[in-house]
Amino acid sequence: MKLKRVVVTGIGALTPIGNNAQDFWSALSKGISGAATITRFDIEKFRTQFACEIKDFNVLDHIDRKESRKMDPFTQYAMIVADEAVHDSGILDTKFIPEDIGVIWASGIGGLQVLEQEIGQFTQGDGTPRFNPFFIPKMIGDIAPGYISIKYGFRGPNFGTISACASSNNSIIDSYNYIRLGMAKAIITGGSEACVTPSAVGGFNSMKALSERNDSPSTASRPFDADRDGFVLGEGAASLVLEEYEHAKARGAKIYGEILGGGLTADAHHITAPHPEGLGATNVMKIALKDAEISPSDIDYVNVHGTSTPLGDVSETKAILGVFGDHAYNLNISSTKSMTGHLLGAAGAIEALACLSAINTGIVPPTINHFTDDEQFDNKLNFTFNKAQKREVNYALSNTFGFGGHNASVIMGKCE
Repeated sequence: MKLKRVVVTGIGALTPIGNNAQDFWSALSKGISGAATITRFDIEKFRTQFACEIKDFNVLDHIDRKESRKMDPFTQYAMIVADEAVHDSGILDTKFIPEDIGVIWASGIGGLQVLEQEIGQFTQGDGTPRFNPFFIPKMIGDIAPGYISIKYGFRGPNFGTISACASSNNSIIDSYNYIRLGMAKAIITGGSEACVTPSAVGGFNSMKALSERNDSPSTASRPFDADRDGFVLGEGAASLVLEEYEHAKARGAKIYGEILGGGLTADAHHITAPHPEGLGATNVMKIALKDAEISPSDIDYVNVHGTSTPLGDVSETKAILGVFGDHAYNLNISSTKSMTGHLLGAAGAIEALACLSAINTGIVPPTINHFTDDEQFDNKLNFTFNKAQKREVNYALSNTFGFGGHNASVIMGKCE
């Protein structure tokens, strides 16, 4: 069986540095930080008091009040970016077969805000179980792809992927596989997360995973810097319309790039810490390269997981050197989490858009907030520190790694 080619024909974004895909791309190239003091709740007693929240956003500009009240914010975000991507693709303007189009969506945590609200109200009451009938549907992680399919009548493959911070790359890879195997003509994919909440900030704080640089939020996410002290929590969503190449070409769709390969592995090491030598990360990049049928020397840009944690940044760099050898010194490497923060289950989706931006504009987004070199990193590697760099990008690789030891890599390229 000859596998089909898969291309990207629509994009959408709602991020801490831009509320649509084009604004997001523009902010990336300018090296803008999305971190600021948390506005969602009272932060006085929290060790970390900042995050990368979405800004200048009113859900009622996108979804009517009655419908929005039935959704947790992670689903609201999903609906908004999916709508942008679907309309960007132009697929609704064609005579599509509903069974040929699916939705595969990611969220690492799902409806955490509604869970907090409902359990909080119950525990503060007299024990009488007064729960909102929409509580469970609002909370479950698979509800976002369900809502998207209902809105447009897409009856193809439909499910949610959960692999912590690797979730979105999982959703992209699953979508890619369904299309190239001929099981769908197009799939709306991506991820959304809405976890700037007391339990998320408090929980990650208790693990000592978050930066506590409250005096300078905008410089707190500093991957590969000697003074990095943890990741910065982010929220938002991104969507991609993946489509079978011949189907896209036949309807005259614009094409942002091609999905060329994907890899999935496990560290089988620890529930939260990465393998110290980057074993799973090494393997997942090798598998993605093999799937794409290209050599390591073909890759121009690696969008790293790069969360600004003491352990993770080191192990990923070891993996890159192990996979790419001397070619590692020819790569542009950057962590866009330095700007957006870590969107957990939505990270892979917004970082896929960052890779497509580099492919389409010839501008590699920077790793901002580099102040002090760390001797643990090879200073011959080009981490694209502090300023975007112009470069033709024919092939880009995006890494995402999640709690549980999940690793997922996606390779994208220009559509020739």
